[in-house]
Amino acid sequence: MLRQRLDAMKLLFPGLVVAALIALAGQFIAEHYGAPAMLMALLFGISLNFLSLEGRCVPGINFAARTVLRFGVAMLGMRISFDMAVALGAEVIGLVIAAVVLTILFGLGIARFFGHKHRFAFLSAGAVAICGASAAMAISAVLVRDERSEERLVFTVVGVTLLSTIAMIVYPIIASALAFDDRTAGIYLGATIHDVAQVVGAGFSISDEAGETATFVKLIRVAMLAPIVLIASIILRRSVGREDNAKRPPLLPFFVVGFIVLAGANSLHLFPQWSVDAAAPLSRWTLLTAIGAVGLKTSIRDVLNVGLPAIGLLVSETVFIAVLVLIGLHFIQ
Repeated sequence: MLRQRLDAMKLLFPGLVVAALIALAGQFIAEHYGAPAMLMALLFGISLNFLSLEGRCVPGINFAARTVLRFGVAMLGMRISFDMAVALGAEVIGLVIAAVVLTILFGLGIARFFGHKHRFAFLSAGAVAICGASAAMAISAVLVRDERSEERLVFTVVGVTLLSTIAMIVYPIIASALAFDDRTAGIYLGATIHDVAQVVGAGFSISDEAGETATFVKLIRVAMLAPIVLIASIILRRSVGREDNAKRPPLLPFFVVGFIVLAGANSLHLFPQWSVDAAAPLSRWTLLTAIGAVGLKTSIRDVLNVGLPAIGLLVSETVFIAVLVLIGLHFIQ
């Protein structure tokens, strides 16, 4: 058993070292030139994308982009308490839930104008509305499969990752231009950006308060994955009249459970102060490493291999949720 674990660590080591070095480089630029560390790590990672395509670094990069990211987000629970939910208020939580549901309905409604049917519409809209690639994989598992299922899934994952990366750079600029305070900026970023990694990167590029608020709002969206997919599974199965026996990933990701447990324990003041203080830098460095790995896995060229109508649908859904949340914030703030 120990031998197997050592072999696994050796396999992951090269990619983890690359991601960690990118994190260090991003932090160095941030400390010396004032640039956002998360953004720098992302851009450095994108510039070294070839390392994620083949070779010894691939397993470690994949591990950093998924497992390390989830660990970092879970650790953020020790910095956040349920008092923050009270501070957000029922109106903000209602806005986030409404944005998820309306974005999915919007995607289903306009898909035919882009030449797509309900399968790709629900897949793409669910990914945009909930949590990017993770939502795409969960939704794909409950859709009735055909010869183009894998193609639609791959495109959706690549598309939402690319759009989420663009949003990570652009949305903080929009928040600044609209003179949002840190709390409002965090709500906007958490309610609109697709993937957790990019939400974290965008939020903490503004401030710690914006990052924590964005992460909490985003996890409200992530938590909606389970009920959305369960309801959709029931509806889709009844509509086609047969069962889909595809293996399903967990509907509620484990890192979300970890985040909720840690946040709950922190709300009850169960952790000693030294552990809460240690969790802050630990979560920041793991997230910085993970965002470097996400950059390493991001290839701009991949999106050129898909059709323009599919891109148009994803962009339309992305613009819809961004504008909807802006309008909602205008009325509730």
